[in-house]
Parts: sequence; structure tokens; C-alpha cells
Amino acid sequence: MQDCLFCKIIKKELPAEIVYEDEQVLVFKDINPMAPVHLLIIPKKHITTLTDMDEEDTLLMGQVQLTAARLAVDMGFADGGFRLVNNCGQDAGQLVMHIHYHLLAGRPLNWPPG
Repeated sequence: MQDCLFCKIIKKELPAEIVYEDEQVLVFKDINPMAPVHLLIIPKKHITTLTDMDEEDTLLMGQVQLTAARLAVDMGFADGGFRLVNNCGQDAGQLVMHIHYHLLAGRPLNWPPG
């Protein structure tokens, strides 16, 4: 998508503090963190929301989940716990229409979240 903020970050047309990147996934720090650790995990393929996925996206989205788990271990907060959040659609708080997960950690996280 031409006007997608995250697609522009993937193409390096916009800056981001990238903490991990491979052929399928990009992870960068949220510019408005809600926890001491607040990362955004996105597939490099543009998928608007969870409801726009299809069968061919299964392995890709599994890679997104695996990346979250590996980062939690590698960054040292897996034992203390973390939250992985996907907001699907405007009413759920999705501001950028490119599927993404918020990885939150570094403090106790309250429930319910909102």
C-alpha cells in the first residue's frame, strides 16, 4: 500500500528504531510507549487486519508469533511475563491499517486492559 505508514517503515522511507528484522518480519520501538518495553511487530507483507488474512498467511503470522516469543527470551523479560496485543479495526484501537502486534513488558500489566 502506497500510503501505509508501516509499509514506508519497511521500505526505509520513514525512520524507526528497529530492534529486529528478517525477510518476513520487522520489529521496532513504539514512538508512544505504554510500558518500559513496547515493541511493534509487523509482517513485511501488507495485510490490513486479522480478518483480511487468508490460508497463505498462516506461516507468516506464525513467524510473527515466534518472533515475539524469541524477543521476549533474548531481551530477558520472558520469565517475568509480557503481553502480545493485536487491535483489529478502528473500534478496537487500530490506528495503522497494517496488521501489527504490540509487545508490552517491563512492568505489571493490568487487566482488563481497556
